[in-house]
Amino acid sequence: MKERGLLIVLSGPSGVGKGTVRKEIFSQNDANFQYSISMTTRKPRAGEVDGVDYFFKSREEFEELIKQEKLLEWAEYVGNYYGTPVDYVEQTLSEGRDVFLEIEVQGALQVRKAFPEGLFIFLAPPSLNELKNRIVTRGTESQELIDNRMKVAKEEIIMMDAYDYVVENDRVDLACERINAIVVAEHCRRERIAPRYKKLLEVE
Repeated sequence: MKERGLLIVLSGPSGVGKGTVRKEIFSQNDANFQYSISMTTRKPRAGEVDGVDYFFKSREEFEELIKQEKLLEWAEYVGNYYGTPVDYVEQTLSEGRDVFLEIEVQGALQVRKAFPEGLFIFLAPPSLNELKNRIVTRGTESQELIDNRMKVAKEEIIMMDAYDYVVENDRVDLACERINAIVVAEHCRRERIAPRYKKLLEVE
């Protein structure tokens, strides 16, 4: 009896370091996750590659996928769409592989409704001042956009009650250790293990 894969959702406010933490986790030799690449209508940042960091789509293409219900979740955030392809996620889970989603908070709340059995981890900044510093250091946003992101971030931090775990991203290596430990613990949950052992007991 093959154990179904675990849907791991990592999200948090913009600038908290979701992408950095996710890349560090996947760079580790024992990483055994299937990364689900999100779609977005925002322009690629320097160094980002289509099909690797995101699937970059036009607004028209994205809206057509919404109509066809081909997205597990989607959200419009600071003027751009973000979403997750549904067929790919479901197929990967059924093959017994863990799927790792790195998405915005709005999208994570949609996934929670569709996949309540998923593992939802909120990546939190050490402080709001540190979060603002990280956004400013990027050097890619105007002051107006920075202020907007901080306003949204405060609203999103309040939403952490919808998550199973909160991991502080004070240091990337420590945040990765905490997330990996949470995933191991979730795989050992009685609800996931018991059906397999009960099946074994039926075999003479």
